[in-house]
Amino acid sequence: MKNQQFQTSTIAEALLWPSLLIIVLWLFYWAEHLFLFPFHELGVQPGTSKGLVGIVGMPLIHAQNDIRHIVNNSIPVFILSATLIHFYKPIALRVFLILWITTGLLVWAFAATNGHYHIGISGVIYGLASFLFTSGVLRKFLPLQAISLFVVFMYGSMIWGLFPMQERISWEGHLAGFLAGIVLAFVYRKEGTQRPKFQYEIEKEMGIEPPDLEGIYHEQLRQEEELQRWKERMANGHVIVYHYVPDSTKEDGKNQ
Repeated sequence: MKNQQFQTSTIAEALLWPSLLIIVLWLFYWAEHLFLFPFHELGVQPGTSKGLVGIVGMPLIHAQNDIRHIVNNSIPVFILSATLIHFYKPIALRVFLILWITTGLLVWAFAATNGHYHIGISGVIYGLASFLFTSGVLRKFLPLQAISLFVVFMYGSMIWGLFPMQERISWEGHLAGFLAGIVLAFVYRKEGTQRPKFQYEIEKEMGIEPPDLEGIYHEQLRQEEELQRWKERMANGHVIVYHYVPDSTKEDGKNQ
C-alpha cells in the first residue's frame, strides 16, 4: 500500500502562468521599440547602486536589436516553467521567485564591474533546468526522473553557456541561475511532490515495529510438528497421562 503524495496541477493551470509571463516579456520588448526610455538600464549593472534595480528587472529586458534573443528565451522559459508548475505545484511559485531574485543578486554581487548591463531571462532558465534535473535525481521517483532526462535531452547543450565563450553572452547570469537551481533542489527536496511511500515505510517512520513474520512461521511449524507427534503416539497406543496425587505425609503433618 502506498500513500499519495504525487500532487500535480491541471494542464490548464500549468500553461496559463507561463503564457502570461511570455506576454509580459513581449510587452516589454514591444515597449522598447515604442518609447525612448533606456530599458537596458533596468538590467543588472554589477557593483553599482543604480544596477540594483536589475535584480528584479533583468529578466524582463531583452536585446532590442536582436529578436532572436527573446525568441530563443521564450520557448525554454515556457516549457520549463510549465513543467515546474505541473510537477512541483506546492513549491513552484517560491522556487520561481527565488530563482528570479537570486540570479540577479548573484550577478550584481559577483559579475565583473565593467560598466555593462546584464539583461534577459536566460539566468532563470538555467535555474529552472538545474532545479528540475537535480530535484528529479534527489527524489528518486520515476516520473520526476523522467523529467530530469527530458531536461538533459532538450537542454543539455546549455552547459556550454556556463563558460565565458562568447563576449556578449552573460555567462555569469547563466552560472548564477544554474547554481541557485541546484541549491533550491536540495533546500526543497522534502517539500512538494515526493515518491509515494509504501505502508511499511510509513509504519517505520511512526515507530511501529513490523511483526516478526519469520518467527511466527517457525513457531507454527513447531506446533504442527508437536501435534503430529502427539497424533502418532495416540495411534500407537502410547499415551502418557499424568495424575496429580497429593503428598499424604504432608497432609498428616498438617493435622498433628
